Amino acid sequence: MGKISIAAFIVGALRQAGVQRVYGIAGDSLNAVTEALREQEGIAWIHTRHEETAAFAAGAEAHLTGSLAVCAGSCGPGNMHLINGLYDCHRSRVPVLAIAAQIPSAETGRNYFQETRPQALFRDCSHYCETISTAEQLPGVIESAIRVAVAKRGVSVIVLPGDVASQLADFAPLSSALLPSAPIVRPQDQDLDRLAGLLNDATRVTMLCGRGCANAHSGLLELAEMLKAPIVHALGGKEHVEWNNPFDVGMTGLIGFSSGYRAMNDCDMLLMLGTDFPYRQFYPADAVIAQVDLRPESLGLRCRLDMGLIGDVGATVAGLLPRLERKHDRAHLDRSLAHYRKARLGLDDLAVGHAGRKPMHPQFLAKTLSDLASDDAVFTYDVGTPAIWVARYLAMNGKRRLIGSLNHGSMANALPQAIGAQAAYPERQVISFSGDGGFAMLMGDLLTLTQENLPVKVVILNNGTLGFVELEMKAAGLLETGVALHNPDFAAVATAAGIFARRVEDPADLQAALADVLAHPGPALLDAVTARQELSIPPHIELAQVKGFGLWLAKAVLNGQGDQVVELARTALLR
Repeated sequence: MGKISIAAFIVGALRQAGVQRVYGIAGDSLNAVTEALREQEGIAWIHTRHEETAAFAAGAEAHLTGSLAVCAGSCGPGNMHLINGLYDCHRSRVPVLAIAAQIPSAETGRNYFQETRPQALFRDCSHYCETISTAEQLPGVIESAIRVAVAKRGVSVIVLPGDVASQLADFAPLSSALLPSAPIVRPQDQDLDRLAGLLNDATRVTMLCGRGCANAHSGLLELAEMLKAPIVHALGGKEHVEWNNPFDVGMTGLIGFSSGYRAMNDCDMLLMLGTDFPYRQFYPADAVIAQVDLRPESLGLRCRLDMGLIGDVGATVAGLLPRLERKHDRAHLDRSLAHYRKARLGLDDLAVGHAGRKPMHPQFLAKTLSDLASDDAVFTYDVGTPAIWVARYLAMNGKRRLIGSLNHGSMANALPQAIGAQAAYPERQVISFSGDGGFAMLMGDLLTLTQENLPVKVVILNNGTLGFVELEMKAAGLLETGVALHNPDFAAVATAAGIFARRVEDPADLQAALADVLAHPGPALLDAVTARQELSIPPHIELAQVKGFGLWLAKAVLNGQGDQVVELARTALLR
């Protein structure tokens, strides 16, 4: 093929792997890479305003497509900014390749301008991290990086000194077997026999399902019918499990429902499928517990197991079903469903808006968003209180998608992930459900929407506080400190950036304003002012939390903050 630069060979390898975009910020140490992208075409450079955004955006693309996505950062501070987003990608198990540019190779180890040690920095958030130092080394490293990211579903990092990227060399073509196919993993027959025996002997089975249940919906329903088992889902399983599911009893955990908590604690056997739900205090104390997961490191990570099996959920369920005896006693299932209906009714009663009653309930915002969004919308959401309202009020239907920072729990993920989702699916409705704290943290990438012509719809839950942190402080009996947010008019900020925007304070105006935002053909933003003093009660309240809230009430009054207590009571009464 004649001599080409190392950077050009890398770009060619990415094209062979099906990569269509690279997210990042240009820099002199990346010049050879951006020039190779310009010369070869076929791969778009998505210019973000922060490298952290680039990594989150690549992760969202990989989440939706299942294919390799790429981000890049220049040397030193540039690629260091990738780290938080890459941690999220790695912990979310999405295939992402990061190109981390490095200082000139002759200067390494001499405390050069912007010098860092990328291999050490990225080691903990990647499966594979290697530095390219010669052209002879490159083909093997780039193939390994791509294969490992795709096969292990995580992050690979290539560290590339700027001078090395520009070197010319002759290269043989890459292997035609660049991308490995996903294997089908199923437990051995004797293990399936033993699991079936445990399930057959149990009288009250509950299923806990997570993101590992993707593409297994019909099998899960068949299994639940066979076992007469209620299905509790983790937040990561919501988009795969909740919809069209007569066995669904909601979530458990800190942002879940009382019905999900009850279904797990009333069972005599818990079957965990594709989840390592992290909150140990919500697991049953005395039940038999079996867990199925592709990752051996997840087995028994959160609770004591009676049986742990390595396998894909769909394949495992298919192998398990013929071994089961159909149960006929629906008492546990019917109790759980009745509890869910009651809990759901209580939650829906909160999702109302009354004209003139300010500030509006965030539940009403989330429910209205769910009702007005398209049937195949992609939702990204920030951590904290936005995640609570997403979990409780966004309805899934098998076509909608849901992306958050679940395992890593980073602030400011929603807008960057929406950028990646919209770049991958330009004709699809993509909605960032952002907290005011998360949005403000990476607000500069609002400009990316206009520059890259991405019609993302940004809905900001503007309650003037880091809401979940404030709630945790109150539960611990502490006066809230350092959580208040003195926000601008976000709609005015967006308008100044050339983005269609609306601000809503009165619930009576929400539906029309949100409809306008969602219908706008380009990027658009809704700044929704919602109640700060809005309690989001977990499904199980411990005595320490009750004492903590009581202590907070007393401290608030004694410290001249009684207005907060009054506002909290007023918000509750206005429901």
